[in-house]
Amino acid sequence: MNPRRRIARTLLCGALLPLSACGIPATGVVEAGEPATGVRGPAGTPTPTQAPSEAVPAAAVPLYFVADGDLVAVTRTVIGATDLGSAVLMLFKGPDAEERGRGLTSELPPAAEAPTVRADGAAVVVQLPKGTGGLSETAVDQLACTVAVARLRQDPALGSAQVTVEQPGGRLAGRSSDDCPTGAADETGDMGGSTGGHTAGG
Repeated sequence: MNPRRRIARTLLCGALLPLSACGIPATGVVEAGEPATGVRGPAGTPTPTQAPSEAVPAAAVPLYFVADGDLVAVTRTVIGATDLGSAVLMLFKGPDAEERGRGLTSELPPAAEAPTVRADGAAVVVQLPKGTGGLSETAVDQLACTVAVARLRQDPALGSAQVTVEQPGGRLAGRSSDDCPTGAADETGDMGGSTGGHTAGG
């Protein structure tokens, strides 16, 4: 073999040896997979897209407390969906700091467990758990009016709601939304009744 060809072949093999020793094929660029997607930033780098966050709706919850012996309707705005049971739980927890600052109180005793609320059209039954003490007329008014107005907010087409409070020992007390003071109830557009005071006891 020509000495010059032998030297050229040796140099060529020496140049290819590092590639083969590292396991890199000498075939050029191999493309695989799908191209990257997304919005590119100013520097040309892909930026992952994000789904728009859904806003959590706010709900207006009617509650009835007491001021100078009369019922007072207030509306609390809370985040997220609410139901009749949620309104009752908030009522039993009593006025918040801002409401207490306005002189509002509650005659409802602390509840060891949540009352049971059953709705059938315009008729709603609130069953107090065992161990709950007897409620005063004002406490029954607070509970019944809160549930009645909350029920009308669920279904304004009802026009009115009848609430029965079942107390331990089989004592029953009935109230109609028509007897509840206006205030928070005004937003339903269907509430009438007095501007304060107690409704007839049961």
